Amino acid sequence: MKIIPAIDIIDGKCVRLSKGDYTTKKIYNENPVEVAKEFEAYGIRFLHLVDLDGAKSKHIINQKVLEAIVKETSLQIDFGGGLKSRNDIETAFNSGARQITIGSIAVQDPEFCKGIIEEYGAEKIILGADCENRKIKTSGWQEESDLDIIDFILQYQQLGIVNTICTDISKDGMLQGPSTTLYKEIISKTPISLTASGGISGMEDVYAMKETGCSGTIIGKAIYEGKISLKELQNFIENA
Repeated sequence: MKIIPAIDIIDGKCVRLSKGDYTTKKIYNENPVEVAKEFEAYGIRFLHLVDLDGAKSKHIINQKVLEAIVKETSLQIDFGGGLKSRNDIETAFNSGARQITIGSIAVQDPEFCKGIIEEYGAEKIILGADCENRKIKTSGWQEESDLDIIDFILQYQQLGIVNTICTDISKDGMLQGPSTTLYKEIISKTPISLTASGGISGMEDVYAMKETGCSGTIIGKAIYEGKISLKELQNFIENA
């Protein structure tokens, strides 16, 4: 199982929110590049980078942060937030993203996304399936749709998607444990490779996600609040 730390960006700074609420913003570091370099120093190879300004404004904003992290590290970065147009997607890839995550645009324009999947290849495109009470939410989690999480994933599996990141928004940033039951259901009802996101509160949750069958787990606030040390993650990676 991949260990994937998260860096969320507002105004070029490393922040975390609770349940996607922008009013709960907490700045953890003024320099995301230094955070990324520290992750790499502990044997971490993957990074989930989210442009929260982009998600809210509906177009990419913090590509310079992506470029800087790519220049200073060899981390494999999946990038999301505000990727609503072909130009945004090209900018993300040209800035060094290994993969991109499509969320809002996947709800609003499946035909456009089908074309993007065909153009770049399924391995390069991750479906962002972020939900609350099973309903997919969009636009930085500010807008709710009528789409059920399982139906949404199956729709995109039929379009060729092989990887999804699922966040149960009610768990995100709360340090109260992940949505294990939901993840088990996704794994049992879809053939897609699932990366779990949201709610990780300690190493016991990381091991639980591995047991559940997730291909990866994204960890954010638990690292920044000292609930999980980078040394513990390094040991997990080495033992795996």
